[in-house]
Amino acid sequence: MNNGLWTSVKDNVVFVLVSVGIAIALFGIAYLAEKLIKKKHNDTERILTTRKMAMIGVFSAVAMVLHIFDFPVFFAPPFYKLDFSELPALIGTFAFGPVAGVMIEFCKIVLKLFIKGTSTAFVGDLANFVIGCSFILPASIIYMFKKTKKNAIVASATGTMIMTVFGTMFNAIYLLPAFASLYGMPLDVIVGMGTAINANITNVTTLVLFAVAPMNLLKGCSVSVATVLVYKKLSPVLKEGRISKRAKAVEEG
Repeated sequence: MNNGLWTSVKDNVVFVLVSVGIAIALFGIAYLAEKLIKKKHNDTERILTTRKMAMIGVFSAVAMVLHIFDFPVFFAPPFYKLDFSELPALIGTFAFGPVAGVMIEFCKIVLKLFIKGTSTAFVGDLANFVIGCSFILPASIIYMFKKTKKNAIVASATGTMIMTVFGTMFNAIYLLPAFASLYGMPLDVIVGMGTAINANITNVTTLVLFAVAPMNLLKGCSVSVATVLVYKKLSPVLKEGRISKRAKAVEEG
């Protein structure tokens, strides 16, 4: 761990511990949901196989690269940046389940922290992880029930709406106050950064409505469209090991 990152951890230990607790809770939700759906479908395959772990590593690395190349958007203050790291996360979770999706999101953030560190006292990193999970978790759970293109569209659209609503509320209720507290910056100053871009932004509520909500909606729609277009083409390759294993079992039987 580099010295800058270690210093950031020590300076923000309470927030880091809260973030770890949230991550554990999301892993638990994903595991329970996947276990119940597998039981319903009489699917006896383990939630995490060696091949799945390897693929999670690959998707996490791709997601991390996409996360590093984030960029500002014209309708939000500069500390809000858009990236498309949820694309490999959504493809991975459709292929390998909710637990894999949460692991991709988590590993992406850890890799990014080791390589780039944090410029937001971990607030932006927690936001990216939690809001990303609010997108991929419901989408993957819905898709697991019926793996068709139509259901993939429904799942992605549902995930997008949940991410937009949850991300907006999470920013207003927790993330922005936490950011202000950790940086010793009054919320009025943060709101003022939004007002300079959009005169309709006058308080925290309008800040999240005019900046956070459209950004999450844009990300969700873009990632959803891309996933629906490419997933079916990638699916046979991603599931090759599983198909070969089942074919071998049939031959031996």
